[in-house]
Amino acid sequence: MITKRIIPCLDVRNGRVVKGVNFEGLQDVNDPVELAAFYSRAGADELVFYDITASAEGRKLFTEVLERVASSIFIPLTVGGGINTVDDFDRVLHSGADKVSVNSGAIRRPELIYEAAQKYGDQCVVLSVDVKRVDGEFRVFQNGGRIDTGIEALSWIKRGVEMGAGEVVLNSIDTDGVKKGFDLEMLKAVNALVPVPVIASGGAGSIGDFVDLFTEIPDISAGLAASIFHFGEVSITDLKLRLKEEGIPVRI
Repeated sequence: MITKRIIPCLDVRNGRVVKGVNFEGLQDVNDPVELAAFYSRAGADELVFYDITASAEGRKLFTEVLERVASSIFIPLTVGGGINTVDDFDRVLHSGADKVSVNSGAIRRPELIYEAAQKYGDQCVVLSVDVKRVDGEFRVFQNGGRIDTGIEALSWIKRGVEMGAGEVVLNSIDTDGVKKGFDLEMLKAVNALVPVPVIASGGAGSIGDFVDLFTEIPDISAGLAASIFHFGEVSITDLKLRLKEEGIPVRI
């Protein structure tokens, strides 16, 4: 059985890791290079790095911080923020990323997914989707959850995978930072829809939430979290030991 991945997420703004609730009220957390190195040593399976204001500010992702983060870790690194062209893919990959996450850039020009997958392979293209319930519908948001695109999320995710995305990160805005558990309803709908790995993001508040995630959705690929790891509320070692005790396959 394929092991489940535990993935810390670094939301980076102005060169610092930040964290909020429901994508709002961002607070300073730590230096991304120090935090990335810590997670690499602590047993994280992968790391996600988002330059969270690049798209909203209409600029390219800051590669100087990214290069320092990449050189400090020995685990796969997924990077997103301000990815609008195949050249952006190239620049980020040459700065040390293993996979590139697209969100707002793909919403503006869906062909980007296909072009990047053709050049770098499906395994390199990660479709990150920020989703919130609006009038009973799963709706796609962009620019860090600031703008309602009006796009229905399930159809968008299906289209993105058909165009070449090899992985999906599903960020539930409704549960982000609330620490009351992953959005299982939303995750079940997406995981049943696509044949590629799905990463759950938004809502983890305890080890039990990861147990519930992998128990309720046995074939979900990974759980991603930020604040519970950043603030030392849950250690990756303790989390993995508990998952192993529950019969959930993890890399120790």
